[in-house]
Amino acid sequence: MLQLVLAISVSVVTTAVYGPIGLRWRRRARIRREVLRLVAALHLEPYHAALLRNEATEAAAAELVLDGYLQIDGEGAACLTEEGRDPGRTPSHPLPAALLEAVHRHDPEPVSIGWIDWYDVEYVERRSAYGSERDALLPDLPQMPDGEGSRLLACCSCVGIVLVMFFWCLAGVLLLAERPHGVREWACAAVAALGLAALAFAERAGRAVRARTEYGDPLGDLIRAEPHPAFAALDEQQRFHVLRSIGDHSKWRGADQIADEDDEDDEDDEDDEWLDDKVWWEDAYEYRAADEDEPEATPPRSG
Repeated sequence: MLQLVLAISVSVVTTAVYGPIGLRWRRRARIRREVLRLVAALHLEPYHAALLRNEATEAAAAELVLDGYLQIDGEGAACLTEEGRDPGRTPSHPLPAALLEAVHRHDPEPVSIGWIDWYDVEYVERRSAYGSERDALLPDLPQMPDGEGSRLLACCSCVGIVLVMFFWCLAGVLLLAERPHGVREWACAAVAALGLAALAFAERAGRAVRARTEYGDPLGDLIRAEPHPAFAALDEQQRFHVLRSIGDHSKWRGADQIADEDDEDDEDDEDDEWLDDKVWWEDAYEYRAADEDEPEATPPRSG
């Protein structure tokens, strides 16, 4: 009789534990298939993918160099070519067109692509507007449920684990306390033992469900799949020049260099004034030290 009660109770508890695990597996597998389907049907524009990788400006600069609008030297200074100064020639894509207009605003002074990327307000606004427009076309990928944000669910899970462990220990002790008699009791004992063994592997089964239904970052993998075609078409020297220009945020500042030179002159004047003060104090210290080193005059002896 005890073995029958144990077999029924262990079967009920095992079903109650593995039922949510099976439902979670089914739900996570459905979400995984949906995410992979949406990403597989997505066709990212090369400039949009480059923008998501924070490489849109260097891709636009690469296209301008390839098309002959822009020339970048070994120091990272970008200047317009004759084709770039032609108002009738404009790139078809909005990002290279915006970058070309930004270089026009600094012409004929050389400017670095990194300076435009960081400090040219109009270019930054147009790049952000393009990114917002393209991001609106991305599909809304469903999120995989994890339950980490719900404190109530976490507390219930902890209480459930404690109760299952307590039941597992109690059922195991009762199963070994009395020797079965007859085929029926042995069959019930075997069912109870299999149920207890299954309960012991419940946590491992939950981890296996999470591992087999995890889909990683398919959208990120698609974004990082390959570089922009224009940047990939550059030769080694051109690629080095573009990367050096995009990494320069202060040396080549185009038309803004004029105002900065005035600031630097003011700073140099302040340094000179501090140096003059320093020399004055040093001279005064030297004069004072010289006075202290002179021997005191000996008073004449009275005859």
